[in-house]
Amino acid sequence: MAYKIFIDGSSGTTGLRIRERLAVRPEFTLVTLSEADRKDPAARAAAINGSDLSFLCLPDAAAREILPLINEHVRVLDTSTAHRTAPGWVYGMPELHGTREKLRTAARVAVPGCYATGFIMAVAPLVQQGLLPADLPMTVYGLSGYSGAGKAGIAQYTARDRSGALDSPRPYGLTLHHKHLPEMQAVCGLSCPPLFCPVVDDYYAGMEVTVPLHLAQVGRTAEELAAALADYYRDEPLITVHPLNTAPDFLPANTLAGKDTLEIYPTVSPDGQRMLLISLLDNLGKGSSGAAVQCMNVMLGLDECEGLAL
Repeated sequence: MAYKIFIDGSSGTTGLRIRERLAVRPEFTLVTLSEADRKDPAARAAAINGSDLSFLCLPDAAAREILPLINEHVRVLDTSTAHRTAPGWVYGMPELHGTREKLRTAARVAVPGCYATGFIMAVAPLVQQGLLPADLPMTVYGLSGYSGAGKAGIAQYTARDRSGALDSPRPYGLTLHHKHLPEMQAVCGLSCPPLFCPVVDDYYAGMEVTVPLHLAQVGRTAEELAAALADYYRDEPLITVHPLNTAPDFLPANTLAGKDTLEIYPTVSPDGQRMLLISLLDNLGKGSSGAAVQCMNVMLGLDECEGLAL
């Protein structure tokens, strides 16, 4: 069966990567618009309504503006932050239990954020199973390549006359307000958002998200938490949970650059009192375009891993 697919915002980083992935798959016909029509909301809406499935690869405001023009039954995947906690939208993380079934019939799917993916994959299963208290104060650190900053950020980092300030890691979001926090809290079922410190560094792609835990506050052992994560993702082809304390001495954040998989390394201190849950992923893969294609495959009843880099 052939499917008509439209990508609204195909010139952005995520949209371009989705287009590249789908262009080589014979089961898809990509709907395109002229330069003038790409700026016309009515023309864009007509393309979306006439397609089997569409991707919104737009800024948040633009994603919200186009939605009222889209018929209710039309299937849409939104890669922006706009609808990740909105009523009526399915959060597009098939590996979370019960989500894959919802995706098969969903008309509105929100693709998870990159940092949020690393955090939620490590934390949500443990909260769901009562192994992490929902009211536990949590902290998360995230390190990302500069491709996560979009076209403007990539241009800054690749400019010949770039600022020397770009040579070192740059923490940001220092007022503790980041666009991924609402989904981190909501999807994990936490009573308050985590303290989140994201950092962008001078490499292109790849992400490392680290969640530290004081196990006395948790009331569980590192062995219990690591085993629960491994069991939860046991049959998931894109997720690997490594055995406790098998992380290398140095864990490069770009380890999975170019892949659509995610790996979790649980580690514990010698006294068994402190633990790290470390997620590795590609911010452009499982953190954006790869996740979007995975959700599309599920929604259309195709092989979930088709077109993904494993």
